[in-house]
Amino acid sequence: MPKKIHKRDAQVSKALIITNAIQLFSQKGYASASMDDLAKMCGLNKAMVFYYFKNKKGLYEAVMTQVLEEIQQKILKENEKYTKPIEELESFIRTYAKFACSHPYLPALLLKELSDSGAVFPEMLFTSMRQLFALFSDILKRGEEKGCFHDTMPMILYFMVLGTLNLIVTTKPLREEAAQKEDILLDTCAECDIDQIADYLIEKMKQMLKEKK
Repeated sequence: MPKKIHKRDAQVSKALIITNAIQLFSQKGYASASMDDLAKMCGLNKAMVFYYFKNKKGLYEAVMTQVLEEIQQKILKENEKYTKPIEELESFIRTYAKFACSHPYLPALLLKELSDSGAVFPEMLFTSMRQLFALFSDILKRGEEKGCFHDTMPMILYFMVLGTLNLIVTTKPLREEAAQKEDILLDTCAECDIDQIADYLIEKMKQMLKEKK
């Protein structure tokens, strides 16, 4: 007779699997991640992994859902400190930038999924990304209502911010390698840290949003 799994043990095991899956997907991406490797990382047999998650796709979805919810909650919590739209906008950009930098697999996976039109987890991806966009769009809307921002196009500005930050994080190794080659004279921003990138984006956004046509 199979050993009964206690609720507390189940919660601990699921958390352990998710934590290690985040690391595995970060290192190898979705396609190359092996459930055998994950089981070894967790110190569990593969059957136990599949007990909690039916397949790799289900696990991947659980991982990405957790991470996307985490970044949304972080932004909401940080924005509680501010009352002005411009401060909320700055907070949104800085919070996402730091989170993307500390979770470098997230930008890479999001870019891959978006380029494939959400091939792995379409419904979850667009639901979660829509929620994140709603946070950004609401900030711009309040800014316009208060006369702080002008001529906003939320979707374009949203992709400008997230697209830039995601690409900066995912291309860091490539940009650092290019900077070491003498025949490449372009400024690859290899030495820029994520705070500098966030500051630059914030200043450009301020200029764009305050200009009246």
